[in-house]
Amino acid sequence: MSEQAPTTVIVLAAGGGTRMRSKTMKVLHPLAGRTLLGHALHAARGIAPDHVVAVIGNQREQVAEHLAQVDPDVVQAVQEEQLGTGHAVAVALATLGEQAAGTVVVVYGDVPLLEPETLEGFVADHREHDRTLSVLTARIGNPHGYGRVVRGPDGAVVAIVEERDATDEQRRIDEINSGILAFDLAWARDALRGVGNDNAQGEYYLTDLIGVAVAEGRTVGAYEIEDEIQTEGVNTRVQLARLAAEANRRIVERHMLAGVTVVDPATTWIDADVSIGADTTIQPGTQILGATTIGSDAVIGPDCTLQDMEIGDGASVVRTHASLSVIEAGATTGPFTYLRPGTTVGAGGKLGAFVEAKNTRVGPRAKVPHLSYVGDGDIGEGANVGAGTIFANYDGVNKHRTTIGAQARTSSNNTFVAPVTVGDGAFTGAGATIREDVPPGALGVSAGSQRNIEGWVARRRPGTPAAEAAARAAAGEHSDDDVQESST
Repeated sequence: MSEQAPTTVIVLAAGGGTRMRSKTMKVLHPLAGRTLLGHALHAARGIAPDHVVAVIGNQREQVAEHLAQVDPDVVQAVQEEQLGTGHAVAVALATLGEQAAGTVVVVYGDVPLLEPETLEGFVADHREHDRTLSVLTARIGNPHGYGRVVRGPDGAVVAIVEERDATDEQRRIDEINSGILAFDLAWARDALRGVGNDNAQGEYYLTDLIGVAVAEGRTVGAYEIEDEIQTEGVNTRVQLARLAAEANRRIVERHMLAGVTVVDPATTWIDADVSIGADTTIQPGTQILGATTIGSDAVIGPDCTLQDMEIGDGASVVRTHASLSVIEAGATTGPFTYLRPGTTVGAGGKLGAFVEAKNTRVGPRAKVPHLSYVGDGDIGEGANVGAGTIFANYDGVNKHRTTIGAQARTSSNNTFVAPVTVGDGAFTGAGATIREDVPPGALGVSAGSQRNIEGWVARRRPGTPAAEAAARAAAGEHSDDDVQESST
């Protein structure tokens, strides 16, 4: 775009959004892994503009901080008083000064389903027809609440009339104004001075530029799109949920058309920035969030929540909750597995049922099959960690690491008191608490020989069912339960 003529996109994000009933600024509410404002910026960047300006006002500290995180190159223009969209654009142009020229495109920070391709087509149409001003429009069955597009006898756009200011006849018009405009910047700098606030809201409407252009005999036109939901804004949480569901439907459908099997689209949620390879299967009840990437031929789900994950080809991830971690090719997790940030499961490795891992590297083909916590650890290639294992990584002040060597075998109910290392090919005994390093090929044990104290129950627990059972056993008798069990 910038090779044809300079382009500036202005994103309007200063409104209060009081109908959201939220401490969070409206444009910062999330939808499909981005904020509403993030979606607007994504559409804006899709046309490769020379400048992007965000007009902020209400709760601007929140919005400014978010902009610095998601798109630090955005120019921030502060609208101290929210006096309407025309005033907001004037503030944006004043902030840019003389550095901007060419075409200005105005979009809204609360219209999340607008696609970059739509915006690109809109700008191309505006330039192709050499218009002074263009408006993006759509026809909808129930236009209540929207500004109406008023056309002249020749079909040319002559005005945009807001719902509050419309006559009964104008309210019957089904072509609505999206609020998204394209216009010549040099002309608009002067034209905005002619926009007044003689309307029901006492605001300076940007759409009044159309009347100014018409009065000057300039070319004004509309770019009508069939996918009207791209023009829909969010004002309440009800609308947010409805548009989120529609966004998700489109995202899931896009992945299916690209070769991903989604068994139950109704219970599968996939964020906008997720990448999934062909022939991967997504089972029901799965959320794939953030910037997660999944390779080909993987099986994900059922009942997974994956946030900002990297998952390799052929991996199997079942009933797993995981974030900011890596599951490499052919590895398996689940069911009921929890991967906290910084965990890597190497190729062919396994984290099994009821295992929690944090900041731990599980080497290729290494296994932690069940009922364990492995935090701040390094588990070598081919090692097997027994059931009920705890990496005791925290001493109350600092975190320490546990290292299990390649091909090591640790037994059930082990506690490794970090920092500690079990060498390559070493073993540990059942129930051991390992406080010191175990050399390669050694057996580490901590418990003494078993000692049985005869008669302890009779002396210390007299009269209990256990004491009675022990007495019968000593006398060679069997309880009724014993007899019944043996007969079955």
